Amino acid sequence: VAVSDLESVHAVNPLAGDPTLGAVPGHDAAGVNVSGLTPLLAGLSGPTHYFFYWNSFQGYDDAVLTKGTHSLKFGIALERMQFNELTLGNPSGVFNFGSVSKFITNEPTSFSTAFPQLITPRGFRQTLLGAYVQDDWRARRNLTVNLGLRWEMITVPTEVKDKLTNLINITDPTVHVGNPLFLNPTLRNFEPHLGFSWDPFQDGKTAVRGGFGVFDVLPLPYLLETSEVTSTPFYLQGSRSKLPAGSFFAGAYSLLKPSSLRATYFQHHPSRSYAMQWNVNIQRELTPNLTAMVGYVGSRGVHLPIRTDDANMVIPTLTSAGYLWPSPVGSGNQINPAFGTIRGLFFGGNSFFDALELQVTKRMSRGLQVQGSFTWGKSIDDGSSSVTGDTFSNSIAAPQWFDLKSNRGLSDYNVGRTLVINAVWEVPQAKSLFGPAALLVNGWQLNAIFKVSDGIPFTATFGAAGGDPLGINNSVPYDFPDRLKGPGCNSLVNPGNPRNYIKTQCFAIPSAPNMAYWTANCDPQPLGPGTPLVPFPQCFNLRGNAGRNILIGPGLTNLDFSIFKNNYIKRISETFNAQFRAEFFNILNHPNFAVPVSPDNADIFDATGAPTGVAGLLTSTTTTAREIQFAIKLIW
Repeated sequence: VAVSDLESVHAVNPLAGDPTLGAVPGHDAAGVNVSGLTPLLAGLSGPTHYFFYWNSFQGYDDAVLTKGTHSLKFGIALERMQFNELTLGNPSGVFNFGSVSKFITNEPTSFSTAFPQLITPRGFRQTLLGAYVQDDWRARRNLTVNLGLRWEMITVPTEVKDKLTNLINITDPTVHVGNPLFLNPTLRNFEPHLGFSWDPFQDGKTAVRGGFGVFDVLPLPYLLETSEVTSTPFYLQGSRSKLPAGSFFAGAYSLLKPSSLRATYFQHHPSRSYAMQWNVNIQRELTPNLTAMVGYVGSRGVHLPIRTDDANMVIPTLTSAGYLWPSPVGSGNQINPAFGTIRGLFFGGNSFFDALELQVTKRMSRGLQVQGSFTWGKSIDDGSSSVTGDTFSNSIAAPQWFDLKSNRGLSDYNVGRTLVINAVWEVPQAKSLFGPAALLVNGWQLNAIFKVSDGIPFTATFGAAGGDPLGINNSVPYDFPDRLKGPGCNSLVNPGNPRNYIKTQCFAIPSAPNMAYWTANCDPQPLGPGTPLVPFPQCFNLRGNAGRNILIGPGLTNLDFSIFKNNYIKRISETFNAQFRAEFFNILNHPNFAVPVSPDNADIFDATGAPTGVAGLLTSTTTTAREIQFAIKLIW
């Protein structure tokens, strides 16, 4: 299925389709990112868009052998995957500006675009092979044990015309073309599994269950779709920083040279990527229709894939105050000057998850069914993205891959607490009524789903919109501000305040911790004898200490409600039902705000160190306003 087709879209404003305004010859206007302002999208055909098609041919064979107290299962699986894609990445280009003043004076920070001369499709192929054996052993009358072992491997991706390209080492001056894209880490993927179910009182009312398993994270085609398809020499995508003043909008394209082209780095010899998962829970029947459950769930991910949208950066020095980039800002050299952007995939991430689960269920009785569940958990990782650097709206597009532990924080998808309650009530029938009165009064059903949860985390940034306060010199630079610990800063947000959700007074521009540090690391001219100990300038090329995902976004409260009217028509059949449905989504019309994402409204300061003025402004929601729909459903 073709996922995107911008070619058939027409411009409401003719200027959006005017190629004379284009930065790339023959194309429409470029996109513009200005620190502190909402991004200006590119012209009619300028946004990145894709055409891709997916086929999966699968075959399975399973067998079961029962012998005494053992039930043995065997099986094999074979899957052939075909993934074809044509990508047009920023065909009209994107400019970045560090501040509004830089935009007004036409001083862009960087520019990137696809060269229209060579945009070709790719066809990736992979084969998955798996086999398993499992024994469900009834060890005791009240104890069942599950033992299993699975082996699962996948071939290294190939391309139908050998259009594979990769940097074997991230500093290589030329790309490696053809097979293998990387060395296969999946040949010894043996995955043990263990589980049990125990009835300790042998009364059928209590069940203790638990399990442990190893699950491999296979390098499937999704890891290729945004990097390999836009990599030189089979696709030309260029980027350049340190642009001269006046190069917006017509003067930047001609500055792109061969050293501006995009390359791809896949870790050539990745380690086996897998996750270990375990759980234990106790379920008890309290009454014939009421059960309760309490459980614990945990997982640990090892050597997980982490994506960065641009690994070609200036590598900093680790000092006693943190990572410090060369001074003056912007004077450092990229790790690979032979290329522009390098999209990188590193198999070095770790993840940790623990959760408490509670559940109470009242099965249908006397026309009423109720279920409630509560989850309290925490997910921590070094990075949550593998497809693109900014897979989630709150992701950091270019995590600092040279030290993945420095990115460790709450997972982008972490939700601390979640409560869900659902209920179904079949309104009692008036059995004494007949005819039209019975048709009107009987058959009503009320349904409701109520959900309340904490918000997802997000990151306060510094200069992420079009600037480069550290001098990283890549296409997606940013910095973290410093977190302050003064009065009122135990929490960094103002719940219920959509205009100033972030406590900006709790953040500052990264600064040298003391005069000696400033003299040794930040000032190219050491301070001489007799220099007064006055407040010194900030050390702009020092990474801030605020860190990733330390703020929690607004929570969610939502109630969906519906009314069903069941109308059984016996003349057609005993079960024929013309059900009328009135459904109310977010019936309370409660606004559930989305987190302020970087760089739009999570940038505390622009690249010059000035407050953006829009940090913490909530501009979008995660649920729609109240929606009402009516329908008739025929059931037979």
